[in-house]
Order: sequence, then structure tokens, then C-alpha cells
Amino acid sequence: MDAEPTTIEVPEDAAADTTLRVNGRSWHVRIDPRVTLLDALRDHLGLTGTKKGCDRGECGACTVHIDGRRALSCLTLAVMADGREITTIEGLAESDRLHPVQAAFIEHDAFQCGFCAPGQIMSAVACIREGHAGSDSEIREFMSGNLCRCAAYPQIVAAVRAAAVATGI
Repeated sequence: MDAEPTTIEVPEDAAADTTLRVNGRSWHVRIDPRVTLLDALRDHLGLTGTKKGCDRGECGACTVHIDGRRALSCLTLAVMADGREITTIEGLAESDRLHPVQAAFIEHDAFQCGFCAPGQIMSAVACIREGHAGSDSEIREFMSGNLCRCAAYPQIVAAVRAAAVATGI
């Protein structure tokens, strides 16, 4: 027998006023301090590009950047990101122009089902920016926190390598 999901009501005085600066825009939210950044992005801000995979920090599908560093949004409380600069997959492209990593993922067919792609791309951007795209083995090592159920790893490595060359890093 499946149990009904439990809803925990948070008294208004226990909610936290939080400012989330996401993709260059500030959002003021009043949320339960136990809400993860992942759930705040998806459920409160409507930014569903960041995926909920394992919800335990094991798969990397929820990877975002906080102040330029990659972070697992399922393990980060939204209140911990108060006032910090958050970048999600929706914030990578500039207008109609894809980020070089996004373009490389398309060019190299670096995804099949696409579920892991947002987290893979966010990690790849950080991997390149951190200077860890010097060889295929280095790329594999620094991308190892992102899992792909479809096993598109060779294409992912090729896309990261190509994007690193295209960005001159």
C-alpha cells in the first residue's frame, strides 16, 4: 500500500526570506529553510533545466555554478545560496547564441536521452574553466561526478575537448 506524501507546513515565522541571484536576475522568495537549491529552482522559480536525478549528490544531473564554481544543487540548501551568483543551464547561452560547450555537445552527439545533459554541460564548462581539459584522461577524471545512463562518455569527452579548443583554454 502506497502512503500519501506528507506535506509539512512551515509556520510563516519560520520561513526564510532569501534572495536568489540566478542567471543575472534576482528572485526574492520566502521559503522553508530546508528547501534545497534544486527544488527552489524547479518548484519556486520554474527553472526546470536543472534535473533531479538521484537527489543524493551521486549523479551530477543537478549541477549548477555558484559564484563560478560547480555545485550539486540537490545537496545545497537554497538559503546557503542567498545573495550568491547562481548560473543554471538556462543562463549559459547568450541570446540566440549557444555557449561553446552546448554547441560542442550537439556537434559531437554527446547525449542520447538528454536527461544528464544539463549537469554534464555545467560540469564541462567548469572543467574547462578550471583548466582540467588537457587530455582525455583528465577530462574523464574531472567529469567523473556526472553519470550518463546511456553511456555516451566517449562523445562527452570529445565534446569537452572540442569546446576547450574552441574557447582557447
